[in-house]
Amino acid sequence: MRLSFLEPLYTESGPFASVYLDTSRDVDQPDRAIALRWRRLRDALTRQGADRALLGVLEDAVGADADVPGTHGQAIFAAHGSLVLDGELPAPPARDSARYSTLPDAMPLVSQHVPEIPYLAVAVHYAGLPTAGTHGWVRVEAESGTWPVSAVTPGERLYRRVAVAGWHHSAVRLGQELDAWARRTHADTVVVAGDAWAGNVLVRRLPHALRDKVVRVGGTTATDTRRALLEPQLGSVFRGRMAAHDRDLANIFIGRRALGGPVAEGLAAVVAALQRGQVSALLLNGPPAPAPRLWTGPLPTQLALTEEELLSCGVRAPREETADEALLRALVGTAAELVVVPEDEDELRLVGGIGALLRYADAGTPARRAPHA
Repeated sequence: MRLSFLEPLYTESGPFASVYLDTSRDVDQPDRAIALRWRRLRDALTRQGADRALLGVLEDAVGADADVPGTHGQAIFAAHGSLVLDGELPAPPARDSARYSTLPDAMPLVSQHVPEIPYLAVAVHYAGLPTAGTHGWVRVEAESGTWPVSAVTPGERLYRRVAVAGWHHSAVRLGQELDAWARRTHADTVVVAGDAWAGNVLVRRLPHALRDKVVRVGGTTATDTRRALLEPQLGSVFRGRMAAHDRDLANIFIGRRALGGPVAEGLAAVVAALQRGQVSALLLNGPPAPAPRLWTGPLPTQLALTEEELLSCGVRAPREETADEALLRALVGTAAELVVVPEDEDELRLVGGIGALLRYADAGTPARRAPHA
């Protein structure tokens, strides 16, 4: 998973206000509900030391996603009286929260981007009667997206309406168009729903490489254009899966670990590699267990397990932060990726729940690893 969407957070220095808020619109008087939620969070930020200018910026952003229907949430970050990042959440946060801290509390936002699977959704409708012969129309909607965030930030959408008499011929051209679109967006999967006959005609005329990525689903194809096309079916297709790109990185890690290649495993070894800008991808089974907090300096690569280590490196006044915050800043600052491994991946059980693919091995020594139990 690439973390470039977090870059705006780390071009600013702290302290940051990080707000996670349920802004769902499927309740009675949603504006009133959101205002009450925000009032509690504003009071919490005030107690933590946030000033009026910062609170005003946040208040302007809260609920600004009123055009997004259904259940969802907001992740809002501000610093020094300016809005830094306003992200839509495809699901409400587990609980509303507000923190005023040196580093942004970005892991809950990242968690709602996982597993970040690029896809195409295709809904095929046949407007006609079975006895109508070549009369009637085939209507096609297609949309690109990245699951799950595209639920509330839908991608480009395509519409086609073709006479049934010309559907077989038009399906060839449409298949080529979908293939080019899938290549451009690096789609892992093509999810197809709708009329069985018209859908079969389209699928059979897709180029072979794209046909192999097709998953057929049932259920209704009627959706709000402000939500993802085929949103109800996407969860059943993608939940528990990894994006193909992340799967490739995980397989590389498994292979390197078996051969003693350049990987790190365990929090201490991973932190040491991040200090050197050596990590190309961080792998997590879950939150780092050995040390819930790390010590940090002003630079992304200034993180350590102890305050003494940073002081010995010349860092003045190190600060203790949550491991999540320190690790994310280091990953974004060194252009490293993040791979979150599903719980049922027994082949990728990591020491301490954390490991890393390294850009290079230390000269003359094997990659640093924690011993397996």
